[in-house]
Amino acid sequence: MRQRRFNICGAAFALVATWYVGQATAQDPMLSSRIVDLTHTYDTDTIFWPTEKGFRLERGPAGVTEKGYYYSANRLWTPEHGGTHVDAPSHFFADRPTVDQIPLKRLIGSGVVVDVRDKCRADRDYQIAVEDLQAWEAAHGDTLDGKIILLNTGYATHWPDREKYLGTAETGRGAIAKLHFPGLDPTAARWLARRRKIKAIGLDTASIDYGQSTMFGSHVTLCEHRIPILENVASMDALPATGFTLIALPMKIAGGSGGPTRVVALLATAPDGGW
Repeated sequence: MRQRRFNICGAAFALVATWYVGQATAQDPMLSSRIVDLTHTYDTDTIFWPTEKGFRLERGPAGVTEKGYYYSANRLWTPEHGGTHVDAPSHFFADRPTVDQIPLKRLIGSGVVVDVRDKCRADRDYQIAVEDLQAWEAAHGDTLDGKIILLNTGYATHWPDREKYLGTAETGRGAIAKLHFPGLDPTAARWLARRRKIKAIGLDTASIDYGQSTMFGSHVTLCEHRIPILENVASMDALPATGFTLIALPMKIAGGSGGPTRVVALLATAPDGGW
């Protein structure tokens, strides 16, 4: 009799637990999501534009105080544009939102990955074309309208090797002419801004414009249309081509033209933990 009572109690507990988890999952989608971090760590190896000094962490006090509790605090120094970061529209166009003014709805939304790794392996200076974007739409039966687009060039695998990632390990103004990495063709930027009304766009290189650009046409067009740009996004290998939520939250710097950004993707999982 006691064993039967325990079995009934155990079954009742399991039912209640299952109901609770179901309710909690419905209220908090993150409980049923896999979180993928798309952010490079900031440290002495973080890649910045050749003219920038880079990231520096100034160590402060660290240890047990005279009152018996542990305490540590540091100072950090960094340019706005380096590591995984966002370019605010004000970066390349006057009278456009600064980083603290970017609407959050622009930085949270349905994400897609456009895979151009093969073309970028064949050509370091490849510029992602309208045809690449249209091919994604045709392959997936969906439109890029209203999406946050990630362009997967494969260059995140080179991080933090400056030579492989940027095309040169040199620094200073003279190094700019030696930059070689893929980017978005300005014609494709205009097509996305005018024909697809995307929320935001990002890629895994140091600039949305390819390394040899001198006029930065993609920057200008996207910023004019108030489209935030994510640069130096970390590896996208764990992401599907579609079906995930992207969240990109930058440091809220008053009047900033950009800033360090934590970029993550939420991938829905099946009830059994599978995809």
